[in-house]
Amino acid sequence: MEILATIWFVLIVVLWTGYLFLDGFDLGVGMLLPFLSRKERGKRVLLNTIGPVWDGNEVWLITAAGAMFAAFPHWYASLFSALYIPLTLALVSLIFRAVSIEYRGKGHTQAWRSFWTWAMAIGSAGTAFCIGAMLMITTTGLPLNSHGDIIGGPFAWVSWPALLGGLGGLGFTLVHGLLFLGLKTQGDIRARARRWATRAMLPAAVPFLIWFALSITHRVWLVIPVLIGLAALIAAFVAVRAAAEKRAFVLHGIHLVAGFAAVFAGAYPNVLPSSLDPANSLTIASASSSDYTLTVMLIVTVIILPVIIAYQTFSYRMFLDRIAETHIPEAHRVPVAIHS
Repeated sequence: MEILATIWFVLIVVLWTGYLFLDGFDLGVGMLLPFLSRKERGKRVLLNTIGPVWDGNEVWLITAAGAMFAAFPHWYASLFSALYIPLTLALVSLIFRAVSIEYRGKGHTQAWRSFWTWAMAIGSAGTAFCIGAMLMITTTGLPLNSHGDIIGGPFAWVSWPALLGGLGGLGFTLVHGLLFLGLKTQGDIRARARRWATRAMLPAAVPFLIWFALSITHRVWLVIPVLIGLAALIAAFVAVRAAAEKRAFVLHGIHLVAGFAAVFAGAYPNVLPSSLDPANSLTIASASSSDYTLTVMLIVTVIILPVIIAYQTFSYRMFLDRIAETHIPEAHRVPVAIHS
């Protein structure tokens, strides 16, 4: 039944949106680590804002990719094989980011800390760029033949939509990280994050706004969610100027949700258009698994997804308070064990 494939298409869009909304601010904070504060204690404040939640946020990435693999194996195979290079870079970037969070505090020299600080920043930026490029490509298309294979070699994905999507991913996550820091910190870091967010929010949104606007060419009525997203962005800008960081953070997320609703509704029923011939495009019908598979997956999702949302909600509530530099203790060395 096509209704099952449609439900799973919507669920996968929700999962990717949830990933960018949640892990997006983690990536933004990571990119800001070398710049927002020059003091070591200030950098540790940034790391502590995301420390309790960053690995839980990555569950959405694993779930989104896994859902694509199980529900739409032909979509997954064509997209991930065509984007083998950028997605490998995204994986390496994620590894660098995770290792830098764990290893940065294990050494005590300036060179050690500087290396892992930049590893965190570059890994976060690389992930944001590659994920943004991938999501835009899946709505604008690749040169696919009638078998769903890419034509043009390993760099056929290199195009202006890929660049625009990558820049959009960078811009959104950077501003989202600034808004999160304004929401979670006190003192100079909060003031600096709010000031930087005010300057960066509108210019950084341009690539995604262009992407959202392109959806109107497919269906005119999609101007409604696009305008909702634009209004939410403007309202977020007004809110951050008024030091209402919580409202700004939520509105910035609404901007993403409304925009993604427009672009993926514009692409539907295609999951991966072909730029060579529209007849070669992968659709929800041609790319999906069997009805039995989709039904079993839906039952499991109805049971498991509320659990994921519940434990993440609990985590955020447990670490709700703001963090200041005064909350960060002095760095100390752990003495080497004395061997008898």
